[in-house]
Amino acid sequence: MDAKLKDYLAQGNLLIADGATGTMMMAAGLPPGAAPELWNVEQPEQVLALYQAYLEAGSQIILTNTFGGSRLKLDKTGLAGRAHELNLAAARLARQAAGERAYVVGDIGPTGELMAPMGALTFEQALEAFAEQATALAEGGADALWVETMSDLAEARAAVTAARQATDLPVFCSLSFGRKARTMMGVTPRQAALELWPLGLTAIGANCGEGLDMIPEVLAQMRQALPEATLIAKPNAGLPKLVEGKTVYDLAPEQFAGRMAEFVHLGAQIVGACCGSSPAYIAALARQLG
Repeated sequence: MDAKLKDYLAQGNLLIADGATGTMMMAAGLPPGAAPELWNVEQPEQVLALYQAYLEAGSQIILTNTFGGSRLKLDKTGLAGRAHELNLAAARLARQAAGERAYVVGDIGPTGELMAPMGALTFEQALEAFAEQATALAEGGADALWVETMSDLAEARAAVTAARQATDLPVFCSLSFGRKARTMMGVTPRQAALELWPLGLTAIGANCGEGLDMIPEVLAQMRQALPEATLIAKPNAGLPKLVEGKTVYDLAPEQFAGRMAEFVHLGAQIVGACCGSSPAYIAALARQLG
């Protein structure tokens, strides 16, 4: 895409992101408990196929397959020493798939560790791990970085700070809110906006979370706190239900797209889907917003 990402957003343009990665890869045969990031080097054709499916559906942003790509998260599957390699490979694959027709955005998810004082993870340790990941994603050709699915404000702050210090790329941040518009750690959208935006974010908002009903409240609080901010809405495909032993989400693609159109009217400028979605959801969203 020709325009620089920040300029494109500053002009008020809407951007359609992609949908779920992990659930799609499990459907493609990723073994339970395996790190999806390993496929960036062991099954690159599968990762490329997923990127391409979202591009064909209408995604203008492709998130790299690196949600659990920090050294701290990869350590749980014995891959900590391969953090740079796996993030670099993911970004290069996304760049290969997207070319110049879409933005490649490096995905940075939570570590899975509790931050001090509740847990053992210090701010400095988190900062170091996130900086390593951000550096590799930038080296691989990412146009921006997206810190996502955060619930702890300190961890979000560490990830955003690391991304800003380690690269000169635009940085997005989205948190995961429950039905009462608070994260699992009790953070409100207003708190998140006021604490994280001054770190130099390009966009802020919500992803994942418990359904879609809290999104209007999240957008309203963030818009009130930050009238100038670019807002994100990338929720799950409704709420999960267990059907015949399988987790399914309760919104069909067209239903989901209809709700997302409402959120655009409420100020969301970067929209997409999260858990339970697929390229069909993005295609429906592109049709709805087209």
